[in-house]
Amino acid sequence: MFETFTDSHLVALVGLFGGVLLGLAARLGRFCTLGAIEDLLYGGSDLRMRMWAIAIGTAVIGSFGLIGAGLLDAGQSFYLSIRWMPLASIIGGLMFGYGMALAGNCGYGAIARLGGGDLRSFVIVLVMGVSTYVTLSGPLAPIRNFFFFQNEVTSETPPGLAHHAADLSGLPVHMIGIVIGALILVAALSSAEMRREYKSVLWSVVVGLAIVSGWAGTNYVNVNGFDALPVVSHSFSAPVGESILWAMTGSLRPVSFAVGSVAGIWIGAFIGSLIKGHFRWEACEDPRELRRQIVGAGIMGIGAVIAMGCTVGQGLTAFSVLSISAPVTFVSIFAGAAFGLRQLIEGFRVAE
Repeated sequence: MFETFTDSHLVALVGLFGGVLLGLAARLGRFCTLGAIEDLLYGGSDLRMRMWAIAIGTAVIGSFGLIGAGLLDAGQSFYLSIRWMPLASIIGGLMFGYGMALAGNCGYGAIARLGGGDLRSFVIVLVMGVSTYVTLSGPLAPIRNFFFFQNEVTSETPPGLAHHAADLSGLPVHMIGIVIGALILVAALSSAEMRREYKSVLWSVVVGLAIVSGWAGTNYVNVNGFDALPVVSHSFSAPVGESILWAMTGSLRPVSFAVGSVAGIWIGAFIGSLIKGHFRWEACEDPRELRRQIVGAGIMGIGAVIAMGCTVGQGLTAFSVLSISAPVTFVSIFAGAAFGLRQLIEGFRVAE
């Protein structure tokens, strides 16, 4: 049995562990990007946006703690090994945010809803996964490579905020990162209402720790294993497409962190929906709604590849190592989602 247990299986288990935590946080902690944006813009509440900031602060502190302890070589991560392209972050982020508003969920949220029995999310997951791979390595790949070719970093300093600050100040990079993460946490917890929401704070910390667990686990396997597997953490754009491919051709390709992560979210969300008593099968009854969700999912997949990540990939994982692309992409996603939500709401008002 153990002879067939490879490094690929080990990183898949690491992904599964963190994915379950993220799935539980979505169902039990109501951790959701689009929900946070809607609450802030139309609900008069910044609670869920502060939850996102707590998760980021936790992930930053944890990741740079690993760097300081020599347990993470952040320079090997995708976000710090590819040269930053400002236009890619802005255009891809705007596309992803707009598509997310049309679809009603990002990739992470769609998988979590699928765990609760929402079959509409199954369509979103499939379309987003396919459109991601169409753009990443399919018919649209040459066009994407022409405009947004991903060049590897050639300078000694990775494209990270803390790394550039360390070069300028001479201070250890992990100290700068931990201080920045702590400041983000302090800002997020400056609201008395947020501090009273113990459950929300707890689940936000869990999300941050899930990101850290991905870095720690895959770095360990990279250093100690026999296979040259990448150092990664959670993201739900290309990994969704990768999971679809693995489901169809699992005997031809090894299981991966991405597959474990996607499966973990579904399992965690399923367990969470059972705990809350919210599991129920749902389907789309309005063809116009289904059309909007399909179009939105397709735009999301393309945008995620251009921006090199989604709400989790850039908004949490890239942020955890303070990649320069993370805040720019996150703001762009927010702007795209705000535009899409406004368009939808004004459209409904016109219809009324």
